[in-house]
Amino acid sequence: MTTEEKRQILLADATERLLKMRREDGMWEGHLSSSAISTAVSIFALSVIDRQEYAQEIGKGLHWLLDTMKAEGSWGDSVESPANMTATLLSYTALSHLGRVPAATENYIRETLGWRNEEQLVNGVLAYYGGDLTFSVPILMMCALAGIVSDWKRIPPFPFELAVLPQRTFRFLNLPVVSYAIPALIAVGILQNRRRRTWLSGVREWLVPKALRVLTRLQPEDGGFLEAAPLTAFVSMCLAEAGLKNHPVTLACARFLRCTLREDGAWPIDTNLAGWVTSLSCRALAHRLSADERKTLADTIRGNATRQQHPFTGAPAGGWGWTNLSGSVPDGDDTSGALVALHTLLDGQYVPEVGAGIDWLISLQNRDGGMPTFCRGWGKLPFDRSTPDITAHAILAMSLWKKALPLEQQPRCQKSIDRMTAWIKKTMSKEGAWTPLWFGDQDATDEKNPVYGAATIIDYLQTADIAMTPAAKDFLLSCQNADGGWGGNKGVASKVTLTAKALCALSHYKSECDEAIRRGVDYLYRQYEEGTLYRREPIGLYFSRLWYSEELYNYTYLILALRQYE
Repeated sequence: MTTEEKRQILLADATERLLKMRREDGMWEGHLSSSAISTAVSIFALSVIDRQEYAQEIGKGLHWLLDTMKAEGSWGDSVESPANMTATLLSYTALSHLGRVPAATENYIRETLGWRNEEQLVNGVLAYYGGDLTFSVPILMMCALAGIVSDWKRIPPFPFELAVLPQRTFRFLNLPVVSYAIPALIAVGILQNRRRRTWLSGVREWLVPKALRVLTRLQPEDGGFLEAAPLTAFVSMCLAEAGLKNHPVTLACARFLRCTLREDGAWPIDTNLAGWVTSLSCRALAHRLSADERKTLADTIRGNATRQQHPFTGAPAGGWGWTNLSGSVPDGDDTSGALVALHTLLDGQYVPEVGAGIDWLISLQNRDGGMPTFCRGWGKLPFDRSTPDITAHAILAMSLWKKALPLEQQPRCQKSIDRMTAWIKKTMSKEGAWTPLWFGDQDATDEKNPVYGAATIIDYLQTADIAMTPAAKDFLLSCQNADGGWGGNKGVASKVTLTAKALCALSHYKSECDEAIRRGVDYLYRQYEEGTLYRREPIGLYFSRLWYSEELYNYTYLILALRQYE
């Protein structure tokens, strides 16, 4: 069978499957993997709030954790992930709190992780996450609430009172958490102040009502902060233990956790990525939609743009988040994705949401020229710095729409593109790659994924007609495995998602990379024959080094790669 015949078979199969996955409103919702971390913190929080009221949800989550435990007593972030410190510790803590911790898990904590006492556990968690306390402190707080950590002084304090200051000042305050974790800063800090008294406790207590008003303002309509079970659960367990079980924020968090429990008894890391996977799906197969379907979907995406300043990050109106649910927050990658999707669906015909979206991206751009995820200027912690894949995505979105923008907006757009392009070129590694922020490879020694970074940036910039150095292409070629596929770096096990991303990029250099592309298609076709083409592959990262898989990544990446070759 020829490479072209294999490509056609793969393309037809993936396209038919993805088209069938659309919702009635035309969007795609996808399905995030169930998460041991989300499940552990959710059942712990519900048991702290009201163990009797939420007994059914707690029981389901408990059984799911026990059923998905690995033989040695550990858990990974997702069921497809290898054993992970965070997932194992949080599951151990939840099960210990409920009196159901397996002996194998106790042994794993003691022998494999080497934590034989409280001091080793605390130091191990803090060392794992480094200077970013966004996740390490809430983890240790949960351990303290379960009695696993008895000395609260070992846990770094969260200055919750800083949250009452104007939002615009946050970037200058050197906060110990990233921009999207202010709710955790408030809830954890209030509990710490009430459990760990100092001479300042009385003054800080006076600021609690103000901080709670800020927290109330930040909470979305459905109760779920960022649509994320971990953040929502951490906030609610700390409020409940601080004597605020009946506070409206706590009760709304509990409702969210109850409503987002899955039939399998688990919680995902986030409710869904409907906005993001819809943008990916549009770029992959909008050509297969009718004119009416394209218009309806474009209207839906336009309607999902934010219409006012967002209370969570203070971002102005005009951006898009990863889902159309109320807990979503506008960010750089999803705003660019929505703009690219609209360009495809509307055949480049300008609408007001496009101009607002472009201005939103320009306002997000950091001083260094790159694009961060959520907030401009939050550069001290890793998940708030400029990141190359998001920057390149913004370059593509702006380049596609530049000539259709109002004349007065075009110079601002071009200036932003030039600054981003210069930053991209400056941050390329010696090998010709970039390390993305929100996507990794759990099989890589350092968990990094320069293949994803290089492939994504090549595709975005080549599509935008911006010349690329051949070093990036050469890096991808050097990473192809003997089986024809790609992992996240040289010598890392091949994956469907990353092979598709690499093929998408190399298809811009068909004449030079024909043999590599042929071998890549052969690899994908073997996965198709073996029934593993659509097997979930954890590639996404969330919060601080939490892995997840999303079922639509295989389909969207695959279709785009196979179509790109045409």
